[in-house]
Amino acid sequence: MITGITTSLFAVLFFLFLFWKRLKEDYATEIVFRASAFILVGLGTGLIFSLIYFPEWFFWSSLAGGMVGLYISILRLKVKFYETLEAFVFSSIPLVGMMFIKHSVESSSLSSFLGFLAVLLLAFLAHFFDSHYKGFNWYKSGKVGFAGLAVAAIFFLARFTLAIFKVTVLSFLGPSEVIISGIVGATSFLLLFNLGRVKE
Repeated sequence: MITGITTSLFAVLFFLFLFWKRLKEDYATEIVFRASAFILVGLGTGLIFSLIYFPEWFFWSSLAGGMVGLYISILRLKVKFYETLEAFVFSSIPLVGMMFIKHSVESSSLSSFLGFLAVLLLAFLAHFFDSHYKGFNWYKSGKVGFAGLAVAAIFFLARFTLAIFKVTVLSFLGPSEVIISGIVGATSFLLLFNLGRVKE
């Protein structure tokens, strides 16, 4: 239990640091941490709610709570959608990685360890996209948000593909996973396409 609490605390602190690092040049520190607080409260509320009523939905319930927190941040703090969403995505990658590695160690799960390695690859892609997206000729707008949406689209497309082949992975819902991941992945691609069309 102590290990779990320590891991969770470290994950939250890491989330706060990465979120602040992504937005510190555009917003005051107070605004950044208030936005991150809304998102973390949403994540935590969604997680607790799912653990009480439908434990198998913990991933999607947490994500839904986090998105509600993001929406509240946009309304109350007037932060920009794409920039804040990208900060949310980047800051959540370590949370997902820790979830996989924790389950891998506690349950000796090979699939969770492979999931952790996949998250490391996702982190590498996030860094690559963030460093090079302005050089992509087909991305006409050059606006911030590409890396976050691209990573989200790849992540949910991977979940969609694994669910089709009925691969058992922590947080998967079975047949429902195909539909939900497919919708979220497609939405991420549409948002990315829309962002790419906006001219500076």
